[in-house]
Amino acid sequence: MNPQLQALRQRWVALAPREKTMVAVAAAVLAIALAWVIAVGPALSTLRQSDELRRTLDGQLQRLMSLQAQAQALQSQPKQNYEEASRQLEASVRQGLGASARMSTQGERVTITLTGTAPDALAQWLAQARVNARAIPVEAHLVRNAGGMWDGNLVLTLPAKT
Repeated sequence: MNPQLQALRQRWVALAPREKTMVAVAAAVLAIALAWVIAVGPALSTLRQSDELRRTLDGQLQRLMSLQAQAQALQSQPKQNYEEASRQLEASVRQGLGASARMSTQGERVTITLTGTAPDALAQWLAQARVNARAIPVEAHLVRNAGGMWDGNLVLTLPAKT
């Protein structure tokens, strides 16, 4: 047997019953504290945070489901040819952005030049252009001017010419 273990055993035998009880109680308290720190404490912390985490994940799931529904709606729409998409985009620029935007077309790429465009009008127009003209933004070089309006260029692609 290990000499250190043997010395410990002899010391235990020499202790009075009251001292043995106190050592056993101290060892039990230490074991309980160690079990709490290692196992119970982290589990309770995770349990306390679970409701907030679940709400966050539910919100993310709802946003993903909404995006999925939008993607499926776009996929279910009939194919649109280049000419129709170009007409739709031009009409949406006139209606949604008015005089604050100019449109130039080179093949399937359309450049929209913005000057003093309101942020909410731009956001609504982008959504409309995506749905109605199937225009996909590929580049954006925008800056906010001193009045809080957008200036710059947007490059969009239209469905391929057939």
